[in-house]
Amino acid sequence: MQHIRWLAVVPFIGMFIGPVLHNSATPFILGMPFILGWLVVWVLLTSAIMAVIYGLDPVRLAPEEDAP
Repeated sequence: MQHIRWLAVVPFIGMFIGPVLHNSATPFILGMPFILGWLVVWVLLTSAIMAVIYGLDPVRLAPEEDAP
């Protein structure tokens, strides 16, 4: 289950690869140039991905042991 933490790499790749592949201001996303819209979408997706990682984290789900 430790492989779920590799999901944290996905936003990094999305934010840095997208603008490199499509460097244009003509298409618009919600009135913003494509690159700005792309980054806004990835900021929102990063929050969702981190919530999934938190929800599936086996360390968080493990029962706590009381300290003596």
